[in-house]
Amino acid sequence: MFEPYGCSEFADPIVAEAVLEFLNANQNKFLTSFPTLLPQFFPLLLKLIAWNGEKLEKPFLKIFPALISPGSFLPLFPSLMDFPILVVALERVERCSGSLVGNSIASIQKSKAPEMLLALMDEAYTGSTIGDGGGDSESEDSNTLDVADPLFLELLKDENDGLSERHWNSPGMTAVIQAALNTAQSDRLKQLLNMTPRILDVYFSVALQVVNDSLICALIPLLMSRNSILFPNKDFCYKVRKRLLEFMLAAFQRSPAFIALLKKPIMDRLGEAYENPAKTELALQLCWAIGEHGGGGRSHKDAARELFESLELLLYENLLSSRLGLRQDSGDNSSGESFRRSSQSRLLCFVITAIAKLATYHRELLPRARVSLGKVARSRTSDSRVWTRAHDYLGLLSDPGVSLSILGPSKPASEDAHNPGTVDWSQGRNKMVAHIPFYILREQEGPPFHDFSFSDILPRR
Repeated sequence: MFEPYGCSEFADPIVAEAVLEFLNANQNKFLTSFPTLLPQFFPLLLKLIAWNGEKLEKPFLKIFPALISPGSFLPLFPSLMDFPILVVALERVERCSGSLVGNSIASIQKSKAPEMLLALMDEAYTGSTIGDGGGDSESEDSNTLDVADPLFLELLKDENDGLSERHWNSPGMTAVIQAALNTAQSDRLKQLLNMTPRILDVYFSVALQVVNDSLICALIPLLMSRNSILFPNKDFCYKVRKRLLEFMLAAFQRSPAFIALLKKPIMDRLGEAYENPAKTELALQLCWAIGEHGGGGRSHKDAARELFESLELLLYENLLSSRLGLRQDSGDNSSGESFRRSSQSRLLCFVITAIAKLATYHRELLPRARVSLGKVARSRTSDSRVWTRAHDYLGLLSDPGVSLSILGPSKPASEDAHNPGTVDWSQGRNKMVAHIPFYILREQEGPPFHDFSFSDILPRR
């Protein structure tokens, strides 16, 4: 079906619609008799939907889960992230070589082969390239497509050949993005910018339901690396990053051990926290995940210690820069500087919380946590929100029962386990508990709706 018709007719709207109808009608047969066929040709189907746009979105989303398999799950992710670039590349091919209807990308590349050979011979004998000509030739070449560029060969392929690295800093990619920014967006590109987040929703939903943990764990470093490398459209970046971070946190929630397994890429991302706002937001979410899940859990003490050290380093570096920034001329009230300081304070609050939570999970880290938080609490030159939070956490850490109730895991490691220092009121019928006057609990009738520490209501001696 895909050869020879699919590769040459993906741009024909009638053929594209008929193909999707056929695939949806026979989806079960494909999944049972030919389970690897659709995942093998997912690049061709992505070109089909990229070229035909929103009018075929519904039938495409119905067949899309069938494109996901163990062999296509990881290669599919960068292809989805580069959906807008795929549209730009296809439109560029059309401008250079005519209509794509009835022409496959491979045939266009073959038709360009003699020109490529002549260019290589000219460069070999004269030392010049086509781009070395005058102004007219330069303007003419700006509209041509270098079909030998590995970037375009990767974007415009028809079959899945595995996960390959895409160089966003390559001259070809830079030229494509710059050309797209300097010209008005086509209707096709606008549609893809709106469709891509919705397709990612389906991709991540299927991943959490049917994909095994090893593949999801392998996807997270790719996700973190692509969080700041997106097509430069504000709305598109916001929607896509929101979905990337939500999926990452959902994956950590399902398998907290991922944090320990991925400690190296996580620490690398923490070190990039201030390179740009996208990396800052990623670092914030990683700090939250580290603290919430105890660096991977109580059984991963070595990984938790290394993550704790990275948080310490990030805390001290940014605490110092925060002091230096506040000692500068207070007359600098630009919006950019104000945003930078606010972002820095927000990150410091997340780091402090993660340090306190890690020390609650792993008591051997408690002395170091007290030292770190003590330095912040005494640092009155930083944002008041930062040192106030550090002071509050120091007070919580002095009482293990209270800190475990507030900063500890949201659920015990096992169903029968219970956090020490707290009361499980659901077990009141079969366990003896001390009688506590309910006026202390603000005259609330019946047991409270939450666990609490006895030290909350019993005064210290």
